[in-house]
Amino acid sequence: MVASETGARPLIQMRRVTKLFPMGQRVYQALKGVDLAFYPGDFTAIVGHSGSGKSTILNMITGIDKPTSGEILVGGRMIQQLSENELARWRGANVGIVFQFFQLLPTLTALENVMLPMDFLKSWSGRRRERALSLLRRVGLEAHADHLPSELSGGEQQRVAIARALANDPPIIIADEPTGNLDSATGERVFALLGELSRQGKLVVFVTHDPDLSQNAARIITVHDGHVVSDARQAAVR
Repeated sequence: MVASETGARPLIQMRRVTKLFPMGQRVYQALKGVDLAFYPGDFTAIVGHSGSGKSTILNMITGIDKPTSGEILVGGRMIQQLSENELARWRGANVGIVFQFFQLLPTLTALENVMLPMDFLKSWSGRRRERALSLLRRVGLEAHADHLPSELSGGEQQRVAIARALANDPPIIIADEPTGNLDSATGERVFALLGELSRQGKLVVFVTHDPDLSQNAARIITVHDGHVVSDARQAAVR
């Protein structure tokens, strides 16, 4: 496992993690004894061909899915042992997720979408609107606060999704193909926002098929057929 450049303790640890999926009469092994550690401030790309296990790793470290065997510790806590309610609250407080297809609620405004995670945790009481507006301002969309997702471009929707991911100020930001549906210029802007978050000390882990984007990460993890085949740090251009 690659160590932290600063000597910090890992925020997330995967120890000998396997994941099996039943498929009719056979079993598909998506992960095969994966060992990884992620650190605060890391700006990490996970790359590999379709079906290599990239998104399965994201699902493991966010608690969306549980390993068949092995351990996943976040802040020293073994998250696969949490109940579904405990896990949902843990994820709401600690993980911000940015999806390829945005997943904004279509009947809510940009402002209301950003407020949702705060409503769920009952955080920022009395200041949720102010907090959501400040996050939209941070991503350059305060003027669009009252717009529905259908009234926003793809790049604007993704920036709203990033603002939503930051609502509860989580230490971990996970992005699954965050620029996959954006033109190159808009994708670069979204990518720059993610890089800024890592420089501010958040752990940012993203999956991408874009080799140009991955080369700008500080760390590149390459996955092939359920194995981590390469894990290297590089000088990031952020």
